Amino acid sequence: MNVQEALFAKSVLDSAGIESFLADENLVRLDWFLSNAVGGVKLWVKEEDAKTAEAILDQSRPDSFDVEGVGEYKQPQCPNCHSTDVSFGGLKKRPAYASLWLGVPMPLKHVGWKCHACGHAWGGINEPPGETP
Repeated sequence: MNVQEALFAKSVLDSAGIESFLADENLVRLDWFLSNAVGGVKLWVKEEDAKTAEAILDQSRPDSFDVEGVGEYKQPQCPNCHSTDVSFGGLKKRPAYASLWLGVPMPLKHVGWKCHACGHAWGGINEPPGETP
């Protein structure tokens, strides 16, 4: 487990009232090359809480849920591969890094959605996620 996944899992368990501890977190943060040698970051819970913690962490993310005062929130999905690993307005890396080389940093952003699983890009500011024109 990498540091980000471990911290997220620990925060989920903390919010559920289950005491947990991250082992080797500082070592992996200090030198991530050692991550494979130590087996990554380990999430430890009390033995009596292990089954409950596993059940909580194995829950799937809901496709939609109601937000009080706002309405229904629908999880954005890629129209190409249906992955939920999508973001809006990510950085255009090549032009941004090229601008650094030229001495004038310009954080150029995509206007639309991008899937991190398959690389598909779609939409604009007013287009809802998961739909292609």
